Amino acid sequence: MKTKILSVILSLFCTIGNISANEKIYVNREVTTHIVMPENIKLVDISTTKIIGNQCADNIVRIKPFIESDSIETSGYREDELLGTVTLIGERHIAQYDIVYTGSAQYAASIYHVSYQHAESYINPEVSMPVSEMARYAWAVYGSNRKYNQVVSRMHGMKAVVNNIYSIGDYFFIDYSLENRTKIAYDIEELRIKLTDKKEAKATNSQTIELTPVYTLNLAKKFKKHYRNVLVLPKLTFPDEKVLRLEISENQISGRLITLTIEYEDILHADGFDSDILKKSPYHYYPHIYR
Repeated sequence: MKTKILSVILSLFCTIGNISANEKIYVNREVTTHIVMPENIKLVDISTTKIIGNQCADNIVRIKPFIESDSIETSGYREDELLGTVTLIGERHIAQYDIVYTGSAQYAASIYHVSYQHAESYINPEVSMPVSEMARYAWAVYGSNRKYNQVVSRMHGMKAVVNNIYSIGDYFFIDYSLENRTKIAYDIEELRIKLTDKKEAKATNSQTIELTPVYTLNLAKKFKKHYRNVLVLPKLTFPDEKVLRLEISENQISGRLITLTIEYEDILHADGFDSDILKKSPYHYYPHIYR
């Protein structure tokens, strides 16, 4: 079903592309061209066999002109020859480019960034928020001032605090910090997020559900004194007898473990997001791209 939907979108966009001129990307036999989209790519279509390529990362496609002969004297293509078109279908946008050959390697694009100005948007019911949009919101949350003061934990010379909890679309953005008050650097081995009973230690039939973030801003695994991160979780509700628990463990056999316990009351008071905060975030920077 998903493939059929994408195929219909592709055919419709190709019809639109025939009416309006596409942007051009110049390629050369000596240059591998990387096309970077600001959101994850769901489907790539290369219209002719004159272009070879593949998707080498979640949001990056690499292409090159196909050269049948190994001769270095001729490429087999004329200057400014149209080799074909490349169509990229992202989470919420579609972009289509004409691939044009140039005999000069210096004029070929080695990295080409897709602009939303050159893309068409479409409704994708499977994606409520593109990863690039999550990244932008997460950076804005990361740069905002702390509003929460009630969720604090101290263990083993470590202090953990929840700075903010924001409700944006269908997701919760949980902003937390760690402070290392010892002289030993902290190596993060694992972050686990659990929905568990308040009295888990005493309960004989307690049920724990482990949750996986859909996005994590800070991928650093080691810090000396200060660390801050933003996690994105799908919106959820849970009864008062349950709590949301963040467990950060150290990368050692006898490593330090610190936990943050978030009550349902804290989730209910999650702030709506002020769009003005987005003005402080780097619009064209997507930290998820190259991880």
